[in-house]
Amino acid sequence: MAPASVVKVLKLGQKLNEGKTKQIFELVDEPGHVLVQSKDQITAGNAVRKDQMEGKAAIANRTTSCVFKLLQEAGIKTAFVRQQSETAFVAAHCEMIPIEWVCRRVATGSFLKRNPGVKEGYRFSPLKLEMFFKDDANNDPQWSEEQLLETKFSLAGLNVGRCEVDIMNRSTVAIFEVLERAWATQNCTLVDMKIEFGVNVRTKEIVLADVIDNDSWRLWPAGDRSQQKDKQVYRDLKEVTPEAMQMVKKNFEWVSERVKLLLEPKACGRVVVLMGSTSDLAHCEKIRKACGSYGIHCVLRVTSAHKGPDETLHIKAEYEGDGVPTVFVAVAGRSNGLGPVMSGNTAYPVINCPPITPDWGAQDIWSSLRMPSGLGCSTVLSPDAAAQFAAQIFGLSDHLVWSKLRASMLNTWVSLKQADKKLQACSL
Repeated sequence: MAPASVVKVLKLGQKLNEGKTKQIFELVDEPGHVLVQSKDQITAGNAVRKDQMEGKAAIANRTTSCVFKLLQEAGIKTAFVRQQSETAFVAAHCEMIPIEWVCRRVATGSFLKRNPGVKEGYRFSPLKLEMFFKDDANNDPQWSEEQLLETKFSLAGLNVGRCEVDIMNRSTVAIFEVLERAWATQNCTLVDMKIEFGVNVRTKEIVLADVIDNDSWRLWPAGDRSQQKDKQVYRDLKEVTPEAMQMVKKNFEWVSERVKLLLEPKACGRVVVLMGSTSDLAHCEKIRKACGSYGIHCVLRVTSAHKGPDETLHIKAEYEGDGVPTVFVAVAGRSNGLGPVMSGNTAYPVINCPPITPDWGAQDIWSSLRMPSGLGCSTVLSPDAAAQFAAQIFGLSDHLVWSKLRASMLNTWVSLKQADKKLQACSL
């Protein structure tokens, strides 16, 4: 029997903040980190209604920890470090930007009140993005981008300007899309969601912070509002009774159990790289490494469609026969026979990724581009791009692979935005 894991006892410093549902403590032995301790309290309408719900702290902490793990594994930058206990997690210390970013796929709730004439169920494509200034006394008023920019927030040494607002805008949409796709695997519609960002006091980066739990979104199983599982059930109660609170708790538990399933892949695919000779091994290793970054298993094989076509087709049959979704990548220099032969004999996707040489490359490439009729193999020259193309194919049925692709798109965009800001600062 495996020994039980020992939870390290943390030395808490001062309480940095306390909200309606959580407390934040500094960690004496972990500079730059804080403990986020959940509470058993549930509230609605800026705490106009509030009740104790036994077990809520543990339920909320499980939900938040799973959601942040999902986002971090995808490549989204968050403050989350680790789940510490049943009711608390460790996070990077952030100075919070006092804005709630709300992302909506389906019109419901307060949006309908603020936009008379829009019917419930109206679908936003692209997503509808709104921001609300965190001010309980004034019921968290909706803000425009212009109001946010003109406030000129400065947090942890970072001035929140156009670049930072654009990054938070883009990040909110990407985070919603990752979670929307994940919940779709459980036949649940992510209707809308609110999130918050903070500035990491050590790195000065804007990161997703605070929590994402069942208070943060609307979830409709099978797209049916009558089956809603989120905090809206509590908001809608005409009277708070023990029976009603038990129903609310059951919904929260349902979500915390389901959210664990979001970390599990729905399909397990692989990439099989066929190389014409071991002289192409370095090129193929780049493909394998790039596949690994998407969590995709990659196998390398050596075969020549010119010199041993029977063996090439035998290898093909080996991977077709076990039922695992497979993308073949053909790596052959000079005259590429591998790609066309594979494409003509399998219904699985085939990608040509020939190693181009400076001497005959311009001529050799035509053997990958000019195909006989009836063949559908694509040609991608970069090993990284070939792996990315394979990931896009698997991402259609695997939300975890898709999430990594989506986060990579976001991070590339953010890098360009920050590089542009830095260049402009140098030019001034």
